[in-house]
Amino acid sequence: MKTFGDSLIMQNEENRYKRLFHITEKFHSLMDKQSLLREIIVSLEELYPSFTCYLLLSQDYPNQNELPIVDFEYDSENITAMEAYVSGNVKMENSVEEKRSILYAPLKGKQGVYGVLQIIAPHILVFPEEEIEFITLLANAAGGALENAKLYQQSKRVISDLQLINETTHCLNSNLKLKDMIVYMSNQIKHSFQAEEAGFFLITENLVNVTVLPGSTSFFFTKQAHPYIDYLKNKIIKEKESLFFGDLNLPTVNEIKCFRSIMAVPMIQRGILKGFSIVMKQDPYFFSFEAFKLLQSLIHHSAMALTNSLLREELERMIITDHLTKLHSRNYLDDKIQLSMKEDDQGTFILIDIDNFKVINDTYGHQVGDEVLVQVAKIVRVNIREHDVGARWGGEELAIYLPKVTLETGVAIAERLVKAVAECSVPSITVSCGVSYWNKDRFDSYTNLFKRADECLYTAKGTGKNKVINQNDCIKAS
Repeated sequence: MKTFGDSLIMQNEENRYKRLFHITEKFHSLMDKQSLLREIIVSLEELYPSFTCYLLLSQDYPNQNELPIVDFEYDSENITAMEAYVSGNVKMENSVEEKRSILYAPLKGKQGVYGVLQIIAPHILVFPEEEIEFITLLANAAGGALENAKLYQQSKRVISDLQLINETTHCLNSNLKLKDMIVYMSNQIKHSFQAEEAGFFLITENLVNVTVLPGSTSFFFTKQAHPYIDYLKNKIIKEKESLFFGDLNLPTVNEIKCFRSIMAVPMIQRGILKGFSIVMKQDPYFFSFEAFKLLQSLIHHSAMALTNSLLREELERMIITDHLTKLHSRNYLDDKIQLSMKEDDQGTFILIDIDNFKVINDTYGHQVGDEVLVQVAKIVRVNIREHDVGARWGGEELAIYLPKVTLETGVAIAERLVKAVAECSVPSITVSCGVSYWNKDRFDSYTNLFKRADECLYTAKGTGKNKVINQNDCIKAS
């Protein structure tokens, strides 16, 4: 027959298990690991206020300074804790001398063990069986909740990674210019991986030379970057695999800025190595293996878009470039002049003709004539700015358009060209130039601009050659 005392004990037990049920519900409602760990500790302190409790967790979890959490050391001298972790069973340490008992309960989920709950009970030599059973259930609830939180965080990361790949692929397939594409990729990588440097590189067909693509971060255009680029290029060519370094130490790097964490992924199209990408951070062991796999996936999905952009821009260059001189085509020059006359305040046009070009062809042959054209074209490129337009006008005539440039400056550039050709050409040749100018203060047209330059060139050819005549000279002469 049950006594009143037995009924009270049963009621207390029932209340404890009800509390365990509510604690378990609370655990499983938390998906943030830090909040969950804090709740586990709070629950233990409420249940066992006279005991000392620790969570021995694997290094997958950040160390919370305000909580009694200890990184689980796999080479620890605490053999009992290790046995509980490996076996998945509760283990005990009873000390008569120290008058205490220590219980180690594994934090188990369905997929593995995530740590060990350590409970130090002073003045107790042996834990009661019912207490061991209760703590085991509590540890299992905590382990299952930790597993769920971990899986939830993993799923969020997978979704975030897929969104990154999807957004990047969508952007790259929107016909961006190559530089804009590389800038976008570099910014995405720096933001997503918290990297300091991100660069993209082309490898020539003979696998010798490397070109840093514009849009890569500025470091890769410095001499400090050369040892990294050369080392990674040679390793990728040799191994044909992505590279992942946690603590790279190149003996050839003596500069202050030393990068230890490095990921490098080849860009392969149809089995051919086209180039590679490099992502770097100065801190050692900064990038996770998950980040490395994500970068591989990102570059794999981007390689085709990058290659297509390269081919598209190469095709565009072929269309707007004269095959022989490598200067722009006349159509391209026409378009640029007409656009400038709509948008700019002024501009200067120079028409250039090689003097006695027929004599050169008759004397030396057409091959030498072509070489002379190439020489003059090189001199033109050296003497103009990046946004100026040098073009082959037709035959032995070349042309230059200088947007936003005054007539005086344009004449000075033309005279410099005439002098350089006379001094540097082999066989020795000369050129004549006609220079015209427009500004927004008076009505003008592209046709009239060309006509004035052509008239000036005609005057230069007829008055001794090897000289520059501008439109003001023609007005004075008339």
